[in-house]
Amino acid sequence: MTKTKAEFDIIVYGASGFTGRLVAEYLAKRGIKRWAMAGRSAAKLAEVRDLIGAPKDTPLVEADASAPETLTAMCNRARVIITTVGPYQLYGPELVKACAETGTDYVDLCGEPAWMRHMIDAHDVTAKRSGARIVFSCGFDSIPFDLGVWFLQQEAIRQNGAPAPRVKGRVRKMQGGASGGTIASLTETMKAAAKDLSIVGLLRSPFALTLGFEGPSQPSGMIPEYDSATGTWAAPFVMAPINTKNVHRSNFLLGHPYGTDFTYDEMMMTTIGDAGKAIAEGIATALKSANPFGEGPQPKPGEGPSAEEREAGFYDILFIGEYPDGKSIRASVKGDRDPGYGSTSKMIAESALTLLEVDTPGGVVTPGAIMAKPLIARLTANAGLEFALES
Repeated sequence: MTKTKAEFDIIVYGASGFTGRLVAEYLAKRGIKRWAMAGRSAAKLAEVRDLIGAPKDTPLVEADASAPETLTAMCNRARVIITTVGPYQLYGPELVKACAETGTDYVDLCGEPAWMRHMIDAHDVTAKRSGARIVFSCGFDSIPFDLGVWFLQQEAIRQNGAPAPRVKGRVRKMQGGASGGTIASLTETMKAAAKDLSIVGLLRSPFALTLGFEGPSQPSGMIPEYDSATGTWAAPFVMAPINTKNVHRSNFLLGHPYGTDFTYDEMMMTTIGDAGKAIAEGIATALKSANPFGEGPQPKPGEGPSAEEREAGFYDILFIGEYPDGKSIRASVKGDRDPGYGSTSKMIAESALTLLEVDTPGGVVTPGAIMAKPLIARLTANAGLEFALES
């Protein structure tokens, strides 16, 4: 049981950054009450407050990752902290600690599985004791995938009396690149792995976040293949190493409703024939390079696309559940903005708002494990996502 009373329901930490500003703007436009903007500089926060058209009386809170006492003070004033201050392995440990100790709920956009595992090891017990729900990966990684699998499996159980033991996540279409924060996070993860080889093992294991449980061998998703289920060639998907771990953690935390033999992978659909094979092989080669996000300049943390570019973005993800007897079931998740910024900022905001409404035990958890159904309802009603069954 998390705390029910505090000065603010939500504090957006990092509100003067690019993604934090989008989250604050979304909350302001939704007319949310009892929220505040936080960051290192009150002057910068005031500029952003005016820029996004938030009410003039929107409170501003000064907090800095380099001064842990300011983080604790901030947590004591809120029910939920939304943090967009990454890479989280650099700027997140003290905030997770403060939230766990003060019983304050926490949501972030983390795609750093080795750091997530370290935070589970360090703070899960404390969070369970205080009632804090520490919820990582509340953006494009990994909500559409985590909740997409949950949505598919609910229908699979309803139709067939059992979950699909094999699920394929296939990105059909996507427009909009990775965020500067995602790129910086990957860079920091690679630096950390170079210094600590144990991190390499966590990055490679699909079950790095399921402490004490090791499921069956999983498809790597890193080798181009012809996928008979879609009739197209499939290429590796850059976000799969984090999404697959979160999907398995949700299954683990829920008591394995997808089965202890559950197998899951994610890839990108290309096209048919030799052209599709060539595209898939080209993507696989790019992902093995030093710059897996493509050639040319990449956005830095705090940078991002224009409003027009965000609105022109979208994504369409197909999920295919397969049974040994040949039966199958399909579902899709679609988003109406670019995945890295426009849709992500709405997803993390709605995750925080959902936490205010659900009464679940504390701990380091996933969206799919503690709030899948109400969060899907919110995302569908407010955030431009669509969850649908397909024939």
